[in-house]
Amino acid sequence: MTEAAEIINNPSKKVPSWHIHKRLYDWVLHFAHTKHSMAALFCLSFAESSFFPVPPDVLLAPLALGAPKKWLHFATVCTIASVLGGIAGYLIGVGLWEVIDQWVYANLGSLGFTPKNFDTFKKLYDKYDFWIVFTAGFTPLPYKVCTISAGVARIFFPGFIIASTISRAARFFMVAGLFRWKGEAIRPFIDKYFNLLTLAFVILLIGGFLAIKLFK
Repeated sequence: MTEAAEIINNPSKKVPSWHIHKRLYDWVLHFAHTKHSMAALFCLSFAESSFFPVPPDVLLAPLALGAPKKWLHFATVCTIASVLGGIAGYLIGVGLWEVIDQWVYANLGSLGFTPKNFDTFKKLYDKYDFWIVFTAGFTPLPYKVCTISAGVARIFFPGFIIASTISRAARFFMVAGLFRWKGEAIRPFIDKYFNLLTLAFVILLIGGFLAIKLFK
């Protein structure tokens, strides 16, 4: 039995406090085995585009594994919800950011909402607005920071939607297609090496920001 299943079947099971990312991962993952999986996928994809820390790939992958013939449907739902969430993030940047920015910096800095990150995005939008949104939408760069900072910078809205749609679709169709292709054989690998995968994600995230700085 995987750790996720043990937690679902035994709510009293303790997880170390420093494994908060694992708790969120397990909580999201359990929706793959419920009748609310599709609604959860939509909500997760929408929320991750503006504030939620767990990427929708976590739920998209097991859904594609469990119902491989529906992988195109799952990827489509994920893409639509993520783009809509990105639009919500853009509107937050346009209309609410000046009111909530200090609270967000103080409480959500661990999610990538830092003044330094915002300044980096805002400066780059002057020259590379489409490509910055595309890069953040496809890579481990914090897409939520991208969507809100894009609204703050008021970049060209149609271009923002086009870049978000292309990049999010490319990412989610690739993920769903990969798990559809590899099948159940890849699941034990994820369960066994989750911590290493999250570490790799962080390394890619930092590397992404360093790569962006090269464009300055």
